[in-house]
Amino acid sequence: MFIDPALPDQVLPDELDLVVEAADMMTVFAAQRLVRIDVMRRDALRDATRTGRVLTEVVERGVRLELAAALRITEHAAGDLLGFAEALVHSYPVVLASMERTRITERHAEILVSAVNELEPEFRAQVLEPGLALAEAEPVGTFRRKLRALIDTVRSATLTERYERAVTKRRIAVEPDDDGMGWLHLYAPLVAITAAQSRATAMAKVVKAGDSDTRTLDQARADVVLDLLIDGAVEAHPGQARGVRATVFVTVPVLALLHESDASRAAAGLDPTVVEGIGPVPLPVARELAGGAPGWTRVLTHPETGMVLSVGRDQYRPPPALAKLVKWRADRCMGPGCGMPASRCDIDHNVDWALGGSTELTNLGPLCEGHHTVRHHTDWTIEQVAGSGGAIQWTSPSGRRYLVEPERTVPVFRAVDCGDAPF
Repeated sequence: MFIDPALPDQVLPDELDLVVEAADMMTVFAAQRLVRIDVMRRDALRDATRTGRVLTEVVERGVRLELAAALRITEHAAGDLLGFAEALVHSYPVVLASMERTRITERHAEILVSAVNELEPEFRAQVLEPGLALAEAEPVGTFRRKLRALIDTVRSATLTERYERAVTKRRIAVEPDDDGMGWLHLYAPLVAITAAQSRATAMAKVVKAGDSDTRTLDQARADVVLDLLIDGAVEAHPGQARGVRATVFVTVPVLALLHESDASRAAAGLDPTVVEGIGPVPLPVARELAGGAPGWTRVLTHPETGMVLSVGRDQYRPPPALAKLVKWRADRCMGPGCGMPASRCDIDHNVDWALGGSTELTNLGPLCEGHHTVRHHTDWTIEQVAGSGGAIQWTSPSGRRYLVEPERTVPVFRAVDCGDAPF
């Protein structure tokens, strides 16, 4: 907001306020457009019925053609608009109402409706209301990620059954491309694919460490994968690269491991096992990972003592245990709307080390390279909110504030006065 010195009691909108106002108007118009598109479709069907035509698909194709011609878009895009309009008006009126009140954008509505439509009917009611609350609270990127996590959690009771069906379809395929190139597609458990990609990346970084290597990381990573697949043991790789193994974070609720199935775990109200960047995994996979599979960093959500929470001003770089805890708590970059996994982020001192900041959990948070640069080289400021468990408040150059919450909370242990109770 801009305060006119000549009119101290009158607060005038600044340029960003005007941008937001225009965006809100566009959302209202988008909602009205969708309502009118559905009216047009229903009128065409009603008129066709009145004249004795019963070929609904033909009538709808005609409506799609007319809409495409009028809006100068493809018929495919017109069909998507018709389907989206019908879903909002008839199946999800609460989402339409939220658009009309500018609580969500059209993109939020598209993501929510598409995700809920793809769900099994028995799960839709469990996702719609909390999903809409997320849409009204979060930017698009964060909303999409949290909605996916919500859906994964709701569907986790049937995860093992669905996983066992899906894993039977694992395969590889080759897709030719231009200029003598092509794609190698691998369809397999995402846990294994993530670990393989992590190892290939780590090996590529070691290989590129030489001064004479001019390849990009993508090029080196592709070369490493082909070398491993074609030659098996690759003597041309440096010794350090040959010893590299994958590192992936998996969060295992201890009590969940005591259940025989995902259905009984879900019935007990326990969260599923989650792998960073992937989401829930079936209980059999969770037991394997929790049992000590090499290359996995296991974080048990059952309260445990001995966590390294601070090294004060004794050292700048967090010790490994504290760094892991900081990244596990956040799970993602703590920049507004960012979805970069914490494992690929830097650890930032929210109060700069040079300005007296300590190396402790209440002053640390992961930031991706882009947000780390913005935080240190622009007029944006950040502050970890005291007592919030890791929430970071960003303040923009115009004075607007944006709160970013971590994905998880660290257990807090407090002394309890038991009085004269016997032990």
